[in-house]
Order: sequence, then structure tokens, then C-alpha cells
Amino acid sequence: MWIKAAAAAMLLASAAQAQQEPLSVIDWLSQPPDNLPGTVLLEPPVSDSGLQPGVEVTPLEALSQPLGLVSSSVTGLPVDVWQNSDPARLAELIGHVPVKYNPAMQRLLFTLLLTEARAPSGPDAEETLLLARLDRLMQLGAADPAQSLVQLAGPTDSRDRFQRWFDATLLTGDEDRSCTALIAQPHLSQEYEAQIFCKARRGDWTSAALTLEAAHALQILPEMDLALLDRFLSPELFEDAEYLPQPERPDPLTFRLYEAIGERLPSTSLPRAFANADLRDVAGWKAQIEAAERLTRVGALTPNQLLGLYTERSPAASGAVWDRVAAVQRFESALDSGKTGAIAQSLPTVWAQMRSVGLEVPFAELFANRLSKVTLTDPAAEELRWRILLLSDLYETAALTVPDQGEENQFLAALAQGDPGRARSPSPLADAVAQGFAWVAPVPADIDRLLSDGQLGEAVLETMELFAHGSRGNLVDLSAAIATLRRVGLEDTARRAALNLLILEGT
Repeated sequence: MWIKAAAAAMLLASAAQAQQEPLSVIDWLSQPPDNLPGTVLLEPPVSDSGLQPGVEVTPLEALSQPLGLVSSSVTGLPVDVWQNSDPARLAELIGHVPVKYNPAMQRLLFTLLLTEARAPSGPDAEETLLLARLDRLMQLGAADPAQSLVQLAGPTDSRDRFQRWFDATLLTGDEDRSCTALIAQPHLSQEYEAQIFCKARRGDWTSAALTLEAAHALQILPEMDLALLDRFLSPELFEDAEYLPQPERPDPLTFRLYEAIGERLPSTSLPRAFANADLRDVAGWKAQIEAAERLTRVGALTPNQLLGLYTERSPAASGAVWDRVAAVQRFESALDSGKTGAIAQSLPTVWAQMRSVGLEVPFAELFANRLSKVTLTDPAAEELRWRILLLSDLYETAALTVPDQGEENQFLAALAQGDPGRARSPSPLADAVAQGFAWVAPVPADIDRLLSDGQLGEAVLETMELFAHGSRGNLVDLSAAIATLRRVGLEDTARRAALNLLILEGT
């Protein structure tokens, strides 16, 4: 029903409405069809006779409770978005769907991972889907949402859940909560290192030392781990000792143990989730900024948090991160001054700095509202200002005033209004995008079958895979992916993903 309603509403919507009216999360939700039937009374049926009706008894499988951090009424996705799908296939898609280079696809993936939804039926389906969601959140670096999601689900219901909760809290600095649970329920982890760490964190140094002595006596831990735990519990004995070798693939607990003994590991070469540890006050300002940039780049941190770090104080030096800090601060000062000349002069510099670290869309989200209130006299700066607005939530409004009659800009404006076919395509890539927005654009047969079977979530994930293939050069897949996104009501995502692709990777 969800998909049919989306298709019906999209067919009823006119091109003029698409150009003028802003989109909601899923546009048709705010525009119900006007041809609904008359009043329907939801009364029980009346029997035609006085005879006792037959009663059919069918066993029903208990439905799992919807789980998520964002209400389905906010995301626009139904709570049964995962229904009828194989949990193992969902886990595979969630774990591997590529979103690295397209912020619109990143946003869609986070929506799927965090929306309040019910797991499909089947043994262990709920656990399989939950663990897949948690693992992908951590892979994206979203340790805080991962921690909140597992806490909502019940972090001590299984060892697998607890391990993911424990890892997330270690990186967010909230390990006292998980350690308290482990001390109360030691069966949640069989890792000696976790038991020793948590006992020490809770102030039970005697028990922690006894556990470490048992690990030495039984030789059940590698020598490196024993040496690390020795220094953690008895730092005074190793004041003049040489630093321990750095591990190649530390887990979150090892990372925190190295931090505790004063031999902090750099997080830049580690998986993205470790960057969360650098957001804490124990890290220096430079490390905090670099960690925030790394997380913001994939949508795991809000742009406002990054801006707060950029403007926290004056740059300590020049080069690399300090040049970005200085550029952002100069640009913000220019905006505050209201002088269009200063804005036009500082905008290209700060944009180049943001492009160098893949932060174009977060930058647009931060400053689009203020940039929309100025007009720059310098043509190059004005065109750049306009394109930045196209990367923001204000893309539809920006499309109403194109800075020139250039072929590329005219196409981008038409695309932002949902009708790229009315403009001439400046490249084969743009032509593939336009074909995806044509009403006759076909949906791939395999995805169409998923939609027909009510497997919406799986269909969206498959579409995201298709979009990634298309972005890498398979233009037929690109057209099909855009057509499918529009078919299921994700018009805003289709437009923004296409704008991201054309503006950031070239028309």
C-alpha cells in the first residue's frame, strides 16, 4: 500500500507543483489524494442469520517491537520497511552499500539505520538486523547513535549486544555505564582485559590485580596484552620504561588502555569510529578538528559541531588544518560584516579549503541561509554562491534565480526543480540523470519484484547499490536508480543525490 500510494501521488502531481512547492521528507505524505471515498464507518459486519458463526483459529507469530531512534512519522518510512525480506540479505546490504562520496545517499542510509522499524519474521531475525545496524553505524563512525540504539534494544540481552555497547561507550567516554553492567553480570564478557579494566574503573583495584595475576599464571593472554595491563594497574613500576610497540589493529579497549598509560595512539590510521575518542577534551584542538572533519564528511557528526571547533580560538600556526580554520573564520567575519566585497573575496578560498577535505555539503548546510540573503557583484563568486545553495536544503529556491544562461547552470536549475528534461544536457552524465527523471523511466525488474512483494527496505538498499554503480560510470544503472527513488517517493533524495553528483564530480 505504501508503494502504491507513493506512485499514485507522484502521477497526480503536476510539473508546475514540483517546481514551486517545497518537498517534505517524502513529498506525497503531505499531499493526500483528493479522490478519497466518502465516509467509511469502521463497524463490525452484521450477520445475515441468528446462527452462531464458525470461528477459524490460526496461530499468529508474535511481531517484534519496532526499534529505532527516529520515529517513522519523522522519517516517512513505515515501521514494516524490512518486512518479507531475508535478514541475512538485509545484513549484507546494510554492511556493504557504498555511500562514501554522496552526502544525499549518506543521509538516506542513516535514515534507514535509525528509523523506528520492525524486524522481519523468522528465527534470530531481530538480532541479525540489529547487529547489522549497529555494525554499520560504527563503521560510519556514528558511535553515539550506535550506543543509543543498543541501549534502547537492551544492551545486556546478549553477549553480542554487550560487546558492541562496550566498544561504543569506550569511544564516547561513557564506559562507566557499560562497566557497571559488566561488574553486575560478569557473564556478559569472557575477556579478561574487559574484566580487569572495568574493575579498575569501578575502584576495585584489588580484584583487578587478582584477575591479572590469574591471567599471568594461566598464560591465557598474549604477552603484549599482559604488559599493557601491567602498566595500566601499576604505572609507578614503569615510569622510566620504554614505550610499548603500537598495535596495528587495536580494538577500542586496547586504544583506551594505551591512553590510560600515557601512550595515546593516533586515530587517523584507525577505523573511523576511533575518531570519536578524539572529540573528548583529552585530545588537543588539532586532533579534535581533524576527528570532527573525518566524522562530518560521512554524516556521522553535525556540521554545527565542526563549526564550533573551527571557531573555538585563533589558529595556532599555518598549513593544513590551520589554513582551513583561518579560512572559515575569515569567511564568517566577512558574512558578519555584510560587505559583499569581503564575502566575494573570502568565499573562493574557504570553498577550496572545504573541497580539499570533502566537506562541501556540510559547508553549504552551515552557511546557505546567510548566503541566500546576499548577491555578489563578482560573476565568478556569484556563480559559486549559487552552486553552494544548490547543495543545501535551499536548492529549490535557489533554482528560481539562475546566475547566467550557461548550459550547465540551466540544467542544474531544471534538475533542482525536478524537471531536467526541459533543459539541454551538457554531458552524458547529465543526460543519464535526465533520463532517470523522465516519467517513462523503467524500474529494474528485480527491484520492481521486491516492491511488489512489499520488501521496501531491501528495494531501497538495492537502489542505493545501483546508484553507486551508476556514479562510477554505468549510466544505465544511474538512470534506473533515480527512477526507482522517485517511484518509492524519495523525490528529495533523488534530486539532491543527482545535484551532489553533478556539482561535486562534474557535469
